[in-house]
Amino acid sequence: MTFRSVRTLLLAAAISGSQLVAAQPAHAQAPAWPTKPVRLVVGYAAGGATDVLARLVAVKLGENLGQPVVIDNRAGANSNVGAEVVAKSPPDGYTLYVYTIANTINATLYEKLGYDPVKDFELAGMIAKIPNVLVVNPKLPVNTVAEYIRFAKSSPNGVTFASSGAGSSIHLSGEIFRMRSGSNMLHVPYRGSAPAVTDLLGGQVQSMFDNTPSAMPHIKAGRLRAIAITSAQRSSLLPDVPTVAESGFPGFDVQSWFAIAAPAGTPRPIVDKINAALNKALATPDVRQRMQELVATPEPGTPEQCRAFALSEIKRWHDVVQESGARVN
Repeated sequence: MTFRSVRTLLLAAAISGSQLVAAQPAHAQAPAWPTKPVRLVVGYAAGGATDVLARLVAVKLGENLGQPVVIDNRAGANSNVGAEVVAKSPPDGYTLYVYTIANTINATLYEKLGYDPVKDFELAGMIAKIPNVLVVNPKLPVNTVAEYIRFAKSSPNGVTFASSGAGSSIHLSGEIFRMRSGSNMLHVPYRGSAPAVTDLLGGQVQSMFDNTPSAMPHIKAGRLRAIAITSAQRSSLLPDVPTVAESGFPGFDVQSWFAIAAPAGTPRPIVDKINAALNKALATPDVRQRMQELVATPEPGTPEQCRAFALSEIKRWHDVVQESGARVN
């Protein structure tokens, strides 16, 4: 072999080696995801419907992703504290958020937010929907929606309805009902569902459009009377309770809902992987059984479907909040 041919081979090897070295950093910039635990931020305290559903799916998500999914409760300002934490987190898939109906309501309810409910998130997929149920203190002489409206219109002071706070889905369920029925209804806001239910049980307030999981134990024990459910269909756990829609208000369908979101800019392959793991979790028999016990309906789907739904909810609640006059500074 001549000196020239040896030099050519060495030069080719050097070029090949430099290309291999140069390729390594590029590969290092796009590692497999996830390689460490994932944080799932919940904008409410432990024990509520959002937290319960988050913990339920987090276990299966972790199994499907191959890394633990750890719940991080960041309560405050109707979930805005948690939302802002995630909106300002790195878009690397390691900080996720349980995006809910509250975020679409807050878009109009609050004059200023520390995040943009649309631009600051990548919606990965829906978890579930939960209906509210119109419940009354058993001492109130009403058993149907028609009787409830008649009582509200005939009573000098109308009828009081409690909520977990101004602008909550519980509050705005009542506002939609008030607007559509023309009833004389006085809103009584509380700082959370628990104290509202306590006063409802004690008779300090007369009614409430409570989340079904919260109201169910009291309904079963006879401490509250269920008048109507706010979903489009009846619940299998409350088969004798009619829907508001079939009680004279066609199309009435108000449900709390929950989804998983990542910070805006999260790579689409990661979003797709979250979506696939979530849909797989929602298909497991034990998750579906537990959701049925919570009167929740699993809602598997695509990121596009989730985002389209969230946008439609922002428009819907904008109109309701504006008409109700509810505002938070």
